This record gives sequence, structure tokens and C-alpha cells, in this order.
Amino acid sequence: MNTTKILLVDDEPDILEFMSYNLNREGFTVFTALNGKDAVEIAKREVPELIILDVMMPEMDGIETCYQLKEIPSLKNTFITFLSARGEDYSQIAGFDAGADDYITKPIKPRLLISRVNAILKRKSGEEKSPELKINVGPIQIDREKYIMTKNGVEFNLPKKEFELLALLMSKPGKVYTRDVILDKVWGGEVVVGDRTIDVHIRKLREKLGDEFIKTIKGVGYKFEL
Repeated sequence: MNTTKILLVDDEPDILEFMSYNLNREGFTVFTALNGKDAVEIAKREVPELIILDVMMPEMDGIETCYQLKEIPSLKNTFITFLSARGEDYSQIAGFDAGADDYITKPIKPRLLISRVNAILKRKSGEEKSPELKINVGPIQIDREKYIMTKNGVEFNLPKKEFELLALLMSKPGKVYTRDVILDKVWGGEVVVGDRTIDVHIRKLREKLGDEFIKTIKGVGYKFEL
């Protein structure tokens, strides 16, 4: 039996019913709240592994709720993902500034919802593990030992920095990597580079992969997603 607890927070009962139904079908233990204040109390009591939090809510919005949740010591290992119809850049940036781990734009199809939840929980359980030598995400595979990327069975020999950038993004599908983290993980102290350098490498990867895999979160960074 799946004992993973998920707290859903949204002021629209229909949205809560839709998400609860689909997550319950997958065996998750689901709790719901219609507002931020109730969400904080439920989170304190149940200590869920994941909280999916709407941004626009009356009385206390999702951003303020997230700030309060992050102040609770027992929730230090809880992942918080925003789910909102608001796709504007400033809303996403505000969410990440508040400490959110991911951002999902609604409406979202059931299969994609489950896929995103599983990806987030997989990141949570494997955060401290050593990097995998081979990573498979959909039609794409990377082999860290051979420095080879394969798409639909076709091999590509990527330049070192392109490969390391792709490996970083694919290591945690759905996770948004900020530009600062990318610079640190991929370039480190080797050379001084700027945002333009990252953008050029992203563009070259998209030329090989297609545009649908690497998503831009404007003002924040990039993520790999099917």
C-alpha cells in the first residue's frame, strides 16, 4: 500500500475533486484544504511528502501560505509545488522565491499530473544519491561514461558542456535549475560566463533534441520535461 501523503490546496472544489480522484486511484493518501490557513494546520498534523498549492486564493494566497509552510521545522523535507492557471513569469518567480520546488500550470491532464507527481517524489527520494551513469527519459538516453546522447536509437556525440548541461537537466526531470546553479554545476570555476553562454548551449541542445524537451522558465532558468 502506498503511504505517501499528498496535501492538495485549492479554493475550487472541482479542482480538488479532480486531483483527489486521480491521485487516490494511484494509491496516494490525499488530504485537501480549501484555503491557506487550513492547509497550514493540516500540514502540521499530517506532515505530507508533497503539497500541491494553488496561487490565487482568498484571505491568504499561495505565496504567503508557502512562506508559512517553509517556517515549520517538521516540513523541512516536504516538497511544495504550485498549481495555478496563472502562467505569467512574475507569478512563477514569486513562487520560487517563496521556496517552491516546482510549478505546474493548470488545466493539467490526469496522466500528466500523475507523471509530474511521481517525478517530484522520485527527486525527493533520490536527492542524495550519486549521479546515475545512464539516464533514460522518454526517447532520450545519456551515457555519462561514454559521453553519448541517444535519441530514438540514434547516437549523438555532444560537446562536453552541452552534454554536462543536458545531464544536469535530465538528472531530475521537472526540476527547475536556476542560471546560477547551472553555471556552478556545469562551468564551476573554469571560466567566467554569462547568461548568453547558457542560452547558446540550450539553443544547440534544442537543435538536436527538438524544442519540446527543454523548457524555459523566464527569469528563473530551465527544466527538462516530456
